[in-house]
Amino acid sequence: MSVTRAMFDEVMVPNYNPANIIPVRGEGSRIWDQEGREYIDFAGGIAVSCLGHCHPAMVNALTEQANKLWHLSNVLTNEPALRLAKKLVDATFAERVYFANSGAEANEAALKLARRWALEEHGEDKQEIIAFHKGFHGRTFFTVTVGGQPAYSDGFGPKPGGVSHVEFNNLASLEAVMNDRTCAVMIEPLQGEGGVVPGDDDFLKGVRELCNRHNALLIFDEVQTGFGRTGSLYAYEQTSVVPDILTTAKALGGGFPIGAMLTTQAIAAHLKPGTHGSTYGGNPLGCAVAEAVMDVVNTPEVLHGVKEREQWFRDALTKINEKYDVFSEVRGRGLLLGAALNDKFKGKAREFLTAGAEEGVMILVAGMDVLRFTPSLVISDTDIQQGMARLEKAVARVVAANQ
Repeated sequence: MSVTRAMFDEVMVPNYNPANIIPVRGEGSRIWDQEGREYIDFAGGIAVSCLGHCHPAMVNALTEQANKLWHLSNVLTNEPALRLAKKLVDATFAERVYFANSGAEANEAALKLARRWALEEHGEDKQEIIAFHKGFHGRTFFTVTVGGQPAYSDGFGPKPGGVSHVEFNNLASLEAVMNDRTCAVMIEPLQGEGGVVPGDDDFLKGVRELCNRHNALLIFDEVQTGFGRTGSLYAYEQTSVVPDILTTAKALGGGFPIGAMLTTQAIAAHLKPGTHGSTYGGNPLGCAVAEAVMDVVNTPEVLHGVKEREQWFRDALTKINEKYDVFSEVRGRGLLLGAALNDKFKGKAREFLTAGAEEGVMILVAGMDVLRFTPSLVISDTDIQQGMARLEKAVARVVAANQ
């Protein structure tokens, strides 16, 4: 069967508009398409492929587990799930773990848990959830409503109630609406989809204090920032704040679908048997791969290397900007970086993305004004240099086209 991009339009629901190329093979931070053309991958599947493509540790873990056991219902547990949960508990503030298939499902579980905790501990009036404008928490109806981007949640009928939004990095905005009816505040410690905007440490500390004052849970959505992305296993470790619930996915499986919700024993106790579940959550294949990913990522060598690579990216982007003057700033943390376009190129982020692909480098956007970079955490210096050389050619093309 001949597979072409045109086939997508014939057989797939049109909620995506993928590029014309179809990748068929990947190794490390390089990808090859059907025509054999090579690309350097600075996108990492949107912060997912934390060890690049086909990393031996992942391939070996999946192959070994595939020859043992694929699936069990949650009537039974399994060894990979328990090993992974134990490693997550040992490495974080958490005492209990719930496994799901994605970040959205992990966030759905976190929100349901917060509501159930509040109901049982404080009564039915304590059910309000506060989140932040430009936040992103997934595409289920509950999580997309909590996410602070109406373009993603409008047009599907009545939304779940009891959800409000305030300004990110503006503590007064939160303080003005928070009260004793608030059951939880959900926040990304660094907004990804919203433009790669880090939360100020004083702001995050203030959010924690307001949650304590009003007996509300603090939920950190670390779906994009977690699993080494910012230079620590989870971004909260680089702040003075410890959340009550943390969600993780994306890089957790390095490309294999898996998500998790982490919390304390006391909070977790409110999800009693039958209150929540997932057919594939805790699947042996996904947990075996995630355990292998964690064994590689959660090491001083890799985590220190993320900060080193962050500087390589910043230096290269600075050199490009000195020559072409397209960025107003480069922001973010670790290998979750955003190059914000200056006023001359506002709204043209996708032009840079398209030109990049044509020059053989894959990047992302975060809105229309920010180029986003979420490469492998172990990407080589050579791949960064060559990818940046290709990006510079792309930038030159966009600049020339807009003169």
